[in-house]
Amino acid sequence: MDFRGSETALGPQSADLLPATAAMAVKVVIVGGFGVGKTTLVGSVSEIRPLTTEETMTQAGADVDDVAGIERKTSTTVAMDFGRISINDELVLYVFGTPGQERFWFLWNGLFEGALGAVVLVDTRRLEVSFDVIGRLEDSGVPFVVAANTFPESPTYPIEELRAALDLPAEVPIVRCDARTRESGRDVLMALMRYLYDLAAPPPPAR
Repeated sequence: MDFRGSETALGPQSADLLPATAAMAVKVVIVGGFGVGKTTLVGSVSEIRPLTTEETMTQAGADVDDVAGIERKTSTTVAMDFGRISINDELVLYVFGTPGQERFWFLWNGLFEGALGAVVLVDTRRLEVSFDVIGRLEDSGVPFVVAANTFPESPTYPIEELRAALDLPAEVPIVRCDARTRESGRDVLMALMRYLYDLAAPPPPAR
């Protein structure tokens, strides 16, 4: 997918965001429930100053947004986050983060347009906020990997227990990450790219 000279979700100037040496750019989306660390992940991996649409949370939103377990959260994404990371000299990822609250999910259709895959970021303290997100991706047919974000109070479960709790098929990769660190976020994106590559590879010849 070459974005040079084309209009993408970023508009006609988006080709200017592509480094001169890059031959290919791929759009991926970071999704997850409210407060799982999507904005943090986009910001940590981006090699450019990330675009964010963070707004201060108000008492008016307390009646519609479930802040149980994340009571110290003071801001929220209301449209999208955007960053860019060069995987190597030729491949660049455009990374879009979605808002977590269900009342903003109507924005997802536009953010997913042209995306090759997604990362579902989960908080093991609140796995239930990820169920509807995963279900929506499965219904849409968008390939995804799951990344369990590490919080100070997060319980650590074996990968297969997480798979069972999230009701994921065996082929969907699950990785652990710390959304605050660039290296960990890059590893998550590389896991997604490897998964997309495996999905695109032709099946072995029958014997």
